Amino acid sequence: MLIYGRNVVLEALKQGQVRRVLIARGVRPATLDTFRKEAGRAGVPLDEVPRIELDQALRTTAHQGVAAELPEVPLATLDACFERARRADERLLLVLLDHLTDPRNVGAIIRSAEALGAHGVVTEERRSARLSAVVVKAAAGATSHLPIVQVTNLPRTIQQLKERNVWIYGAELGARLTPDEIDWDRDAALVIGSEGSGLRRLVRERCDDVVAIPMRGRVGSLNAAVAAGILIHAVQRARFAPRP
Repeated sequence: MLIYGRNVVLEALKQGQVRRVLIARGVRPATLDTFRKEAGRAGVPLDEVPRIELDQALRTTAHQGVAAELPEVPLATLDACFERARRADERLLLVLLDHLTDPRNVGAIIRSAEALGAHGVVTEERRSARLSAVVVKAAAGATSHLPIVQVTNLPRTIQQLKERNVWIYGAELGARLTPDEIDWDRDAALVIGSEGSGLRRLVRERCDDVVAIPMRGRVGSLNAAVAAGILIHAVQRARFAPRP
């Protein structure tokens, strides 16, 4: 898996994600020196290659002459998510992605889920964006710190979670419930649907309820990643608010 761009590669080096750095011949000496030092600190090799090789490998010329090779996103199991919550002595919080095909949205949701303390993100193997370099870039390192679970059938997985006493809440525009009206002191999962069509019927039918973010402006909906971040924050605010 290849990522590109100076700031993105520097961040990945600092987080210990990189296997190899690729620098286009002819970049400014200061840039080359910076990446030699950072690669040395990280203990990874740095190779200078013709710029055309980066253009062809990345299918873009907007790479700033810098790329890095990363391992594939490590996949986890649902049990790993439960164990993460158990170790933290917290109620489980999962984020389930239903037919979310924009890799930038998927990466942004993973980033929010990790930053806000969720215990895992679940995607569907054939109906969600591939866990590509675009996802990793948008996640800003979160794929290395949060369990990412890939399942073959999301409705079936939801049923399995319910059998383990996990409450399932789908995000749906116009739902009667808001996050503040739900008791989050229980193991729970939020289901985020696609921006175009929302939750699939089978997924919607398996949810215990649906929840909506109160909207007060003229714009009628939110980007899926923004909505996910707001909902995760609402759950965590309810769980960790100081008791009166």
